[in-house]
Amino acid sequence: MTSAFHFIPNFEIRSVALLTALTVGAAMAAHAQGANTGGLKTPSGSGAPSAQSAAPPSGPTNQEVGAAFIRADANKDGKLSRQEAVRFPAVEQRFDQIDANKDQFVSREEFEIALKS
Repeated sequence: MTSAFHFIPNFEIRSVALLTALTVGAAMAAHAQGANTGGLKTPSGSGAPSAQSAAPPSGPTNQEVGAAFIRADANKDGKLSRQEAVRFPAVEQRFDQIDANKDQFVSREEFEIALKS
């Protein structure tokens, strides 16, 4: 009597497992992408915008702005010099406009106004 046992090398098992994982991952990504874009479509004839597209984009919060200022203020003097402003290209490029009192430093208040505008 002959054995019906077939030997499958580890390489083949790993290949099948990898292919299965990639297929499942791609299917899940496609499903998630379809779920995200599904809410943006309006039903035909209603003409009403969806709730997702009606919400205005929000700017940075006060906490985020404060944390960014603290990271940029390398010497912790409560103001940004031109050298410290290099960390934020948008602030560096508009430094003279942001420096409302023209003291050659950007205060936290000036920084907040600039980032929120």
